[in-house]
Amino acid sequence: MDQQSSDQAGQSASSKPLQVESKYVRETRCFKTSRVFPTDVNNHNTLFGGKLMSYIDDIASITASKLCRVDTVTASTDSVDFLYPINPTDSVTLESFVTWTGRSSMEIFVKVIREDLKTGEKRIAATAFLTFVAIGEDNHKVQVPTVIPETEEEKKLHETAPSRAAMRRQRREESKEFADYLTTEYPWE
Repeated sequence: MDQQSSDQAGQSASSKPLQVESKYVRETRCFKTSRVFPTDVNNHNTLFGGKLMSYIDDIASITASKLCRVDTVTASTDSVDFLYPINPTDSVTLESFVTWTGRSSMEIFVKVIREDLKTGEKRIAATAFLTFVAIGEDNHKVQVPTVIPETEEEKKLHETAPSRAAMRRQRREESKEFADYLTTEYPWE
């Protein structure tokens, strides 16, 4: 055993906070492609928004787990912007990755690309930001790695993340205050 390993082995767990390695954003990246089937469309004959939101949460949860390799929970769906309809002649591809991290939370970006399977035309159909929290075996929050952006897209999302985080904190406080005014009584009670 070398001196550094010996020194680390001799330290108590409580004497030093856990150091978590950084990861490249690319290490969290996930892709999912699906065909749009007749049972997936709404009365406008486009992909049902709830179906797409389910896809978004699913892929974001996988991205979150790839970052920290522990259980994660969805803390919030910060935004889902439906930009263009997704038609039955389209495939829908979701790309997700971690853009930024706090101590135990992470912001995940999901890009939704529709591709017309007859013409090959591609278009960004939707974008979404979600926040996940890492949970340890004791059901308490755990520290997550920071992320290192490499591409221009990753860098732009990373540098603009603190302002989105501030908006999330403010919106969460406002939601808590608003919830105090709501009733839990059912109309039939």
